[in-house]
Amino acid sequence: MVAFGKKLKERQIQEWQGYYINYKLMKKKVRQYTQQIQVGSQDRGHVLKDFSRMLDNQIEKIVLFLLEQQGHLASRIAKLGEQQEALQRQQDISKISELREAYREVGRDLLKLLYFVELNAVGLRKILKKFDKRLRHRFTDYYVKTRANHPYSQLQQVFKHVGIGAVVGAISRNLADLEDCQGSYLSIYDQPALPLQDPTIESIKAAVDRLTHSTNFLHFLAQHALILHEELPTPVEEQVDDGRYHFMSLLLNLANTFLYMVNTYIIVPTADDYALSLGAAATVCGVVIGAMAVAQVFSSVYFSAWSNKSYFRPLVFSSIVLFLGNIMYAMAYDLNSISILLMGRLLCGFGSARAVNRRYISDCVPIKIRMQASAGFVSASALGMACGPALAGLFQCHFKVFNITFNQETLPGWAMAVGWLFYLIWLWISFKEPSREKEPSHKPEESNEESLQTDALENGLQQPLLLSLEEKDEDESGDQEFDGSDEASEESHQPATSIASAYRLLTPSVKVQLLIYFMLKYAMEILLSESSVITTYYFRWSTTKVAIFLAFLGLTVLPVNIIVGSYISNMFEDRQILLASEVMVCIGIILSFHLIIPYSVAQYVSSGLIMFVSAEVLEGVNLSLLSRVMSSRLSRGTYNGGLLSTEAGTIARVIADGTITLAGYLGESRLLNITLLPSLAICISSIIATIYTYNTLY
Repeated sequence: MVAFGKKLKERQIQEWQGYYINYKLMKKKVRQYTQQIQVGSQDRGHVLKDFSRMLDNQIEKIVLFLLEQQGHLASRIAKLGEQQEALQRQQDISKISELREAYREVGRDLLKLLYFVELNAVGLRKILKKFDKRLRHRFTDYYVKTRANHPYSQLQQVFKHVGIGAVVGAISRNLADLEDCQGSYLSIYDQPALPLQDPTIESIKAAVDRLTHSTNFLHFLAQHALILHEELPTPVEEQVDDGRYHFMSLLLNLANTFLYMVNTYIIVPTADDYALSLGAAATVCGVVIGAMAVAQVFSSVYFSAWSNKSYFRPLVFSSIVLFLGNIMYAMAYDLNSISILLMGRLLCGFGSARAVNRRYISDCVPIKIRMQASAGFVSASALGMACGPALAGLFQCHFKVFNITFNQETLPGWAMAVGWLFYLIWLWISFKEPSREKEPSHKPEESNEESLQTDALENGLQQPLLLSLEEKDEDESGDQEFDGSDEASEESHQPATSIASAYRLLTPSVKVQLLIYFMLKYAMEILLSESSVITTYYFRWSTTKVAIFLAFLGLTVLPVNIIVGSYISNMFEDRQILLASEVMVCIGIILSFHLIIPYSVAQYVSSGLIMFVSAEVLEGVNLSLLSRVMSSRLSRGTYNGGLLSTEAGTIARVIADGTITLAGYLGESRLLNITLLPSLAICISSIIATIYTYNTLY
């Protein structure tokens, strides 16, 4: 990849060149420190003191220049304000237009200043990360916390952006006043819900959002989608996004996500009964449920490739295939054919367009609302997961129409076929295919990469420069940090062209996080897919009770993410939450075993809830970290980071469903413990890998 030092130099504003962080010098010093400590010529305490002083000087240089430029902007705004005051009496339209353009020019200069701060912020966190890795010391935590909490902190100027906020407010208010020629007495402060829709102001707000990007529920939730982008976009990119964006098309993508998740889980409460109705064992439900995941392993790849050329045609194909697959699933009852049933579920899996849904948000949604769109993607998935079993619980009837049976086993298929038919009609009428012009400079924003870590300090200050130490570093590749090589290789910045090339871009920490993702999806699939068989065997639950239990689990997703995203992630580091969640999943699995005492509803429900909720927390934090540590080359193309995570999770589901069916041959009395053993083994392995990786790297 292109070294960050070279990238920084290329993007510098020439007249401000002397005020940027001296990344090259600091990287050289880090190399010297490493050599000095290795040979014993310098003690660690002296190195930490010297490096701290160097950082203080660099930050002071940046902040003083920032304040100076803010002063210049404030002076220009003050002079424009005097001109505006004089125009209030004259109402000269031509001069008002000139004044409005002058304010926009100040706004564009402010935008340059924001990019200046952003580049320096990225440079600062990268050099801190490099220092931590090379010297095996948690210096970043110490440095940021001590400097940010000090009353004379230079970092406070960067963190809080008080001056920048005042300049943005002044430009916004005055532009709004100039837009209003009707003599209204209201200002932007009287109508905060109706912000000024000016392109310059929107660009400034987007840049400020990226710079301050604090952890909250919306950002945390959006990271579940694992929609990878690149950092430091330009205003040109935002205009490109705006030109391709169509709200109804985004809504259709979210609707596709919702319906697909409903389609996945609507059969879970009745799959065992359906298998028995067709003369198979109840545990064949694992194969029935997992058939969809098997097909999704392949469909994710071709849908991801297809989305390079079109979004509309893959969605149409997906809807037709899912419509036909659900009809086959429903007709299998009257045809008395388990083969037709499985073929219907396979066909449904071949219609999985989640790769297209992710790609549309990444490529076509404007930066300023991409976080909300990503959160919408996750929310639609969670809602679908809850609605599927709930709907199945409502289909408690039995009747025939023209010799076609409608009962609790077939109605899920018929209901989803009707749903996909209506969706197809809506899609055909309302979807707008985005333009496909060549955009050489188009690099979607890394909404997670450049987001600045937010470990909350005692005074509630958010820390934009303190990113997790697991984050990707574009001037490093894999283990280059550990083999003594300082300069990043000048390898291509093109996207990966195959699964193999994508795999080679994965660092050890990324592989561990994909293992964690595999583990949690495996454990969750075991819990959900065998729930009907287990509860029927031990507790004689009806389909309605199973549906209520599964719907309840699905409804915990959003509340859990609210708690984690809004509170827990501000109190603990992501890696601490990650490890604690893995341990809780392990505890949930252990508590689920049927050992000596009689198996009770309380034990099953409580252990299942612990396992599921912990897995949800783990998924959120894991994907949040994963979105940061993945190579930026995996943010584009067919074989992107989203595809890799989807494949890891889908393969886990396939293996879990297969395990249920195979274990069923040993008898339903042994099913629970046998299926939990692999979950426990994989969970323990992931905990060991997590501890080993972070102890080794950090």
